[in-house]
Amino acid sequence: AWDDPHVNWQDTRFALFRTTWDYFDKFPAFQQWLATTAAKTTLINPIALIQWNMDKHYLRDLAAKGITVPETYYIETGDTRTLEAAVASTGWQKLVLKPAVSGAGRHTYLFDAGQTAPLESTYRSLIAQESMLLQLYQEQITTKGEVALMMMGGEYTHAVLKKAKAGDFRVQDDFGGTVHEYTPDASLIAFGKKVLAACPQLPLYARVDIIWNNHDQPTLSELELIEPELWLRNNPSAADLLADAITDCYFNEYM
Repeated sequence: AWDDPHVNWQDTRFALFRTTWDYFDKFPAFQQWLATTAAKTTLINPIALIQWNMDKHYLRDLAAKGITVPETYYIETGDTRTLEAAVASTGWQKLVLKPAVSGAGRHTYLFDAGQTAPLESTYRSLIAQESMLLQLYQEQITTKGEVALMMMGGEYTHAVLKKAKAGDFRVQDDFGGTVHEYTPDASLIAFGKKVLAACPQLPLYARVDIIWNNHDQPTLSELELIEPELWLRNNPSAADLLADAITDCYFNEYM
């Protein structure tokens, strides 16, 4: 585990991130661990990508490079407005509230603009400590679901379709979501490659999560570069492609 104090990272040449699924619950400690460990070993994906991808402000960076993302309103730590006032600034009627640093549906809420009162207390405690996002709700998440494209060395390998349970909008299995086999068309794969091309550097592995927005356009909901579930069991050869990408990046000089 990343937070095991008995691990000697100095003796580890490379550390491939796979299951640091609690980092957002221990974010200050994780940031410190990243800084100290990166000085001792090589992190995969690279630390610069990890630090960029940890915070959902990366969506703003990608949008600036032409990637379609959900309409998002960023609220920074310490903002003194009520949730009602922040919502009024957007003009949206149905919204999702979530932390900028989060995963597994942590503190993710769907609500109507006129129904902020039940969330005000939770919102106040959160915004005092961390940045938050308001996003316009994308209705087709409950009908079309969310497609996850697995990408190794910048190339598409396989995909799954994640669907929320009836009556919910969250596709995570923690909330009853289900996973199904899926074959994307060429345009969706091209969208995934466009997302990776817009990153600060090419990730060695990535999961590109795509939904369809309210205009029926493919839209990046999340880009997972730290600890994504990659469903390698659905396509074991994808692990070989990841190994090849790592070899090409770090070991070719020795071959």
